[in-house]
Amino acid sequence: MAKDKVLIFDTTLRDGEQVPGCKLNTEQKLTIARRLDELGVDVIEAGFPISSPGDFASVAAISDTVENATVCALSRSVEKDIKVAAEAISNAKRPRIHTGIGTSESHIKYKFKATKEQIIERAVRAVTYAKSFVEDVEFYAEDAGRTDNEFLARVCEKVIKAGATVLNIPDTTGYCLPDEYGAKIKYLKENVRGIEKAILSCHCHNDLGLATANSIAGVINGARQIECTVNGIGERAGNTSLEEVVMILRQHPYLNLETSINTQLLYDTSSLVSESMGMPVQPNKAIVGANAFAHSSGIHQDGVIKNRETYEIIDPNDVGVNESSIVLTARSGRAALAYRAKKIGYELTKLQLDKVYTTFLSFADRKKEIKDDDLHVIVKTSDVGTSIFA
Repeated sequence: MAKDKVLIFDTTLRDGEQVPGCKLNTEQKLTIARRLDELGVDVIEAGFPISSPGDFASVAAISDTVENATVCALSRSVEKDIKVAAEAISNAKRPRIHTGIGTSESHIKYKFKATKEQIIERAVRAVTYAKSFVEDVEFYAEDAGRTDNEFLARVCEKVIKAGATVLNIPDTTGYCLPDEYGAKIKYLKENVRGIEKAILSCHCHNDLGLATANSIAGVINGARQIECTVNGIGERAGNTSLEEVVMILRQHPYLNLETSINTQLLYDTSSLVSESMGMPVQPNKAIVGANAFAHSSGIHQDGVIKNRETYEIIDPNDVGVNESSIVLTARSGRAALAYRAKKIGYELTKLQLDKVYTTFLSFADRKKEIKDDDLHVIVKTSDVGTSIFA
């Protein structure tokens, strides 16, 4: 059975850059944009051009540079925003304007002080105006996660008629549970007339740690674009993590969904974004964290040494990591010690290993981790004789 393509819409340079202290200059943005293009993302959201002259210049420069991906510029449902966005992406090979408005009761009542009909009118007007500049127009229904499904369907139907090619259904506050978000996408697929003319897109935030789960629930229920960021960076608790959704779809082939991402560039791309933004990746971060393929428990280490798949569902090479790490700690066993000793040149017999292991434990109880230099000292002070070199 042929797999359906899920488009990867990367917003590292727009939503990701909204993290306090993560501001990038134009040259840094260009470097990341080139890498995202090489990585195989389908859409690069390059910025919010109306927000500042610097952001306009960066979006324009990215539009001039990117060879393969669609270059997208964000705007509010304001004519000046849309016009400036169109100017910024005018040289893009595949330009897209991303415009929209809040649709939840909270946004309508407190943010816009408007009626539902006025919101629909503004949405249609914005999409119609954006369509006068580009063919590819994405509409976002901000706070769709907390929007009544029936009203959301009405909005979607109207903007499709106005020419929207993509419908972004954001869980702006990260409130939805996966079942709720998946059901919302399913409802729109089944109740919006003309839905076959547009792509449904997931844009999920991570306030409750559910961004990735919600995005996967969305594509299982019919969405065909995921909006995400490298390392899951973004406003507040962050966005859907690009590397997570890509590898979930890859590791679960029965979903019959695939992306165009070159996964072997994931780790390198993560490091590039982390270094450029000065935003460290937490060690236990899925896929790209320093500990993602590291093992310190003796039971796990023994299993991985015998067969990697006993405790790893992903081959590290598939995401650009050279190999799994066997980390020596007080929880490590003889198998891990022998493995690491052999790596640095020692071939230990069972009797020699027993002696070295006793010395190792006394060292390990005093240190968090035993490095190669420590291991040399341990072996040489364990009275194992001279026939120890591999």
